[in-house]
Amino acid sequence: MTMTQQDRRAEEVGPVTSKADLAYQTILSGIQQGRFAPGSRLVLAQLAEELGMSVVPVREAVRRLQQDNLVAYERNVGATVVGIDPIEYLHTMETLALVEGFSTAQCAPLVTAEDLERARQINERMRELLEDFDPVEFTALNKQFHSVLFEHHQNPHVLDLVHRGWNRLAALRSSTFAYVPGRAAASVDEHDHLLELIRDRAPFEVIESAARQHRANTLTAYIDSVESGPEHASGTGH
Repeated sequence: MTMTQQDRRAEEVGPVTSKADLAYQTILSGIQQGRFAPGSRLVLAQLAEELGMSVVPVREAVRRLQQDNLVAYERNVGATVVGIDPIEYLHTMETLALVEGFSTAQCAPLVTAEDLERARQINERMRELLEDFDPVEFTALNKQFHSVLFEHHQNPHVLDLVHRGWNRLAALRSSTFAYVPGRAAASVDEHDHLLELIRDRAPFEVIESAARQHRANTLTAYIDSVESGPEHASGTGH
């Protein structure tokens, strides 16, 4: 890979601080976009050659993906991409409800009027999608909305856990809203309520509870859809 190609790859995956970060983001993006499907082998030497780096940072990136439960290592097979089953989805959503709720409440005092306006505009775009519903675009906007509220680095360890949860969900390459589209309208309304709480400088515990319940409501809607019909049993998303 030439230097120009490396620069272009860096632009695609966003800012990184090391070769291991670049490898991690590149492989993660490949999993999220379906280039590396569940069961695909991740050949370290091949990836290193494509990225124009040694095997060492690629190996570190794969280990991080193992910690995210996105990659598994088997003897005589090597590293392979894993799918996330419904139980893993349940555990991920429950954990994300806790850490994202805490992070949103902790960051609330740092959210500016400009941040609130940006989040409001994103939410209005989500509301516009309700008439001609696109679950994938809706999910992408949903992440943008929440990122405005929790990307203030009050606690880097909590923020890391939030990012890991979002990464697990993104690796599913789907959207809960595709299976429970009726949840979308309620989600947008809950966003409005959350913005009002942050604007009014509500107490930490009030904002935390609202953010946590917002995530839990999506999980509950999905579980109800699975239990109401077998045709939904294999669906996952965020």
